[in-house]
Amino acid sequence: MGIFGRIADIFKANVNDALDNMEDPEKMIKQMVIEMQEAIAKATSGLATAMAQEKKMERDYKAHDEAAKNWEQKAMQALQAGNEDLARKALAEKAKADQLAAQFKGMYDSAAATTSNLKGQVEQLKGKLSEAKMKESTLIARNQASIAQKQIAKQVGNFDATSSFAKFDKWEEKIMKNEAEAQAFTELGQSTNASLDDEFKKLSAGTAVDDDLAKLRAKLNAGQ
Repeated sequence: MGIFGRIADIFKANVNDALDNMEDPEKMIKQMVIEMQEAIAKATSGLATAMAQEKKMERDYKAHDEAAKNWEQKAMQALQAGNEDLARKALAEKAKADQLAAQFKGMYDSAAATTSNLKGQVEQLKGKLSEAKMKESTLIARNQASIAQKQIAKQVGNFDATSSFAKFDKWEEKIMKNEAEAQAFTELGQSTNASLDDEFKKLSAGTAVDDDLAKLRAKLNAGQ
């Protein structure tokens, strides 16, 4: 199917909302690409914030987990030193650190899941943008071709071939008449010139005869 055939199908199917709303498809397509780029920029910014939050939760979780391990070591040192009361205090601090580590571990896991989800969304948006950019030039070319086809169709629809060729015939007949008249005047002019030439030739011929007659008479008179 040719490009004009495909364009006709597009018009008939009304697949483009911009065309349905009588808006400029090229501007709409370019605007959609710009909006997608802005959405990706915002999503990327949001992803960066989420990743920073994830890193913070991870650091806090690891810090409290490390603190719990340190309090456990201190409790062991106190117990080895025979100071059970100090060991109990160290274990109490360990319990607090364990509780905080568990809380931050939960927040870290949640932040990691959010980050992963955002990464997927950003990649999906980038894929859509890449696809849109590839289609952008094709869609614009198709729209421009459709406009050209529409203009051609209007011109063809408004063109009255019968009337136009009738006018051509009329002017052709007038031109042929002018050519015939010009040819007639040319022939008349040539005929007039020929008549004048003939008169002058006759005049010249008469003069020559008179000269010859005079010479002949002179010879006769000389003989007598």
